[in-house]
Amino acid sequence: MSRLTLFRGMAMFCCVLLFSCSSGENENKGADAREGSATNQQNETVGDEIEDEGKGIGPITTVEVGDKIDETLAAEGKTIFENKCSACHQLTDQKIVGPGLLGVTERHKPEWIMNMVINPEEMTKKDPAAKKLLAEHLTQMTNQDISEKDARAILEFLRQNDLNNAGASN
Repeated sequence: MSRLTLFRGMAMFCCVLLFSCSSGENENKGADAREGSATNQQNETVGDEIEDEGKGIGPITTVEVGDKIDETLAAEGKTIFENKCSACHQLTDQKIVGPGLLGVTERHKPEWIMNMVINPEEMTKKDPAAKKLLAEHLTQMTNQDISEKDARAILEFLRQNDLNNAGASN
């Protein structure tokens, strides 16, 4: 077997593995969760367009973050990130499959980040910033079936990463 054939086979295997992380089972759970948040979205709807408050589309409408990082929550978020997110995202500004996440907490509101993690399909269909990311990166973010609690932990880890990198550059 030639190296080129082997390389193509491995590339195909990696693509199949990447897209198999999400199963059809999650789609129904996401639909149920979105139905519960439909009331919130109707309040924000003007015609067919969602008002862009920078919070995204999904169940998260308010997130309280303190000035200080919750180290325990950030450690939980790091574990979740490494298991579910790091195949596609780096904590730098470099792209792998999805965008690099350095500075994400400075570019987006906490609610937007959590809604993107929990509700990526609807976000890329309805949220202007998420639509732009999809157009730029040409890959739909996979729904990893992450709970609100776990999304909050990931948010805290991303906040910690951005704070640590901001302090290192000063």
